[in-house]
Amino acid sequence: MNQEHIIEYLRGRSSKGYEQFGAHFVWENQRPQVRFTVYAPHAANVSLIGDFNGWQPWQMQRLDCGVWTLCSPDPREGQRYKYQITTAQGEVWDRADPFAFYSELRPRNASVVWNPKHLWEDELWMSHRNKNFNRPLNIYELHAGSWRMKDGEEAERFYRYDELAQELIPYVKKMGYTHIELLPLTEYPLDASWGYQAAGYFSATSRYGTPDQLMQFIDLCHQADIGVILDFVPAHFVRDFYALHLFDGSCVYEPDDPNQRYSQWDTALFDFTKPHVISFLLSSLDFWISRYHFDGIRYDAVSNLIYRYGKKEDGLNDQGLWFLRTVNYTLQQDHPEVMLIAEDSTDCLKVTAPVVYGGLGFDYKWDLGWMHDTLDYFATPFGERAGMKNKLLFSMSYFYNDIFLLPFSHDEVVHGKGTIIDKLWGDYEQKFAQLRCLYLYMMFHPGKKLNFMGNELAEFMEFSEERAPGWNLMLYPAHRDFCAFLQKLNQIYLQYSALWEQDYNSSFFEWLDMGNVYNETFSILRRSFDGSEICMAINLSECDCPNYPLRSKTPAEFVPLLNTWENDETEQKPLTTCCCGQEWRAYTSLPALSGAVFLKKEAACTL
Repeated sequence: MNQEHIIEYLRGRSSKGYEQFGAHFVWENQRPQVRFTVYAPHAANVSLIGDFNGWQPWQMQRLDCGVWTLCSPDPREGQRYKYQITTAQGEVWDRADPFAFYSELRPRNASVVWNPKHLWEDELWMSHRNKNFNRPLNIYELHAGSWRMKDGEEAERFYRYDELAQELIPYVKKMGYTHIELLPLTEYPLDASWGYQAAGYFSATSRYGTPDQLMQFIDLCHQADIGVILDFVPAHFVRDFYALHLFDGSCVYEPDDPNQRYSQWDTALFDFTKPHVISFLLSSLDFWISRYHFDGIRYDAVSNLIYRYGKKEDGLNDQGLWFLRTVNYTLQQDHPEVMLIAEDSTDCLKVTAPVVYGGLGFDYKWDLGWMHDTLDYFATPFGERAGMKNKLLFSMSYFYNDIFLLPFSHDEVVHGKGTIIDKLWGDYEQKFAQLRCLYLYMMFHPGKKLNFMGNELAEFMEFSEERAPGWNLMLYPAHRDFCAFLQKLNQIYLQYSALWEQDYNSSFFEWLDMGNVYNETFSILRRSFDGSEICMAINLSECDCPNYPLRSKTPAEFVPLLNTWENDETEQKPLTTCCCGQEWRAYTSLPALSGAVFLKKEAACTL
């Protein structure tokens, strides 16, 4: 144990706290031992209990800085342990290790001695990964416990990390996604929280296997050219009394003021005025990046770190802002190739600006305004859409203020909100027709993409951790056809660099039609750096548009690549422009509630 590093941790300057705290295999006194170290500054006494001593307390040594430690040759890998803490008031509590690398399967909650041994084989991936600003980024978000499920009770129903890899990786490749985003894997007690009420910030949940199996899962993803993003909860933690809450009888991790201590989710808030709390969470983030090779971190509930309780009217959360800037600046310096993503519903500026320029230091921000406006438009009755077109246009008026990512996430398919297809106006057939248009519009709107599992199936049942998505829906033509359409659309996204290469440069985006030809028709042109162009047109009305114009400033051909109303592969002839005043136009037929994709090519002038 390095006491200088301990002091750096307590001063809020350490990203490597996991190298000092927790249970570590070390070589001391000329033999292998396990060293246990915990921070409990206000405890009257701390003892170690576990399988290796019959759960009878071994006295730990207290250092001057409030750190307790003990070294023993007796513990073995896989054995359980806890810290038995005597508070200043004389109460005795058994606590899990805040820095445990592995934990018992819930409902049990002891920490487990573990020494990860995975040998990584992802050197090629690690050597060229980056933040994907000028690369395709199409994220498949999923809950590891319910993407696939077995028949069985409790742990038996879960796929292990290695089993998940066998089925998930080929599926993600086939569907055209570039990254997987996993709902939180930091250990948590309640299945129904999906990991958003965390207890162990260094412990990969044992529901799906061992830390080594998770490392193997990520390694295999990387070998298949798939990145992996971790959902992370930095604002709050569970109040279950075996974990961080009132850890040594005092508020080690949470605010001392009980009026400021708890969140709207009945969890405890982290106190960012305490320097060691900054080090604790920074170390956790560094741990998942360094030890598990995660390619990105998505921060949950960033609005609560920007504003008090997430409400602008309650004022800025100065402590949360300090935390974000401190942590993100350090991670950007230490891991410049890893993505930092904010789930932020506020209109706060400079969320994705560098800290040195007054920003919060994120690389991407979820565009929740785009998501809500878009879904509101598609939920509007057909006869009322003429006055609602700004819902589709408004996002581009602010898009270049931050670096946005377009999400249709798990939050939109739970708690009575309905699924994506269920939100759309119309009857059964009209919903499917619009769903294809919705995803066509999403793919051509600038910004990286994210979709939650089940969206690709046109799932009508909301997400639940108790069941898998309706994979049997693929037996029904409408669902099967939509999934096949989305797969083709994803492949077009990957193939044509105009759809991702210059996402954040306004010179490479153009509205061809902002609802000016007809109130419910729109067309977008995207350009790449090499000058190639691709466009889409959508008709969101109940009426056919037999002569919809595709505009061009020069003579051009529009080569059809994909449309939403045909499932066959019939080759269509290019559309050739004709001169119309000061511009050139090609005309296409857009049936009601339909869309089409065209590759635009230069053509010789026929005049």
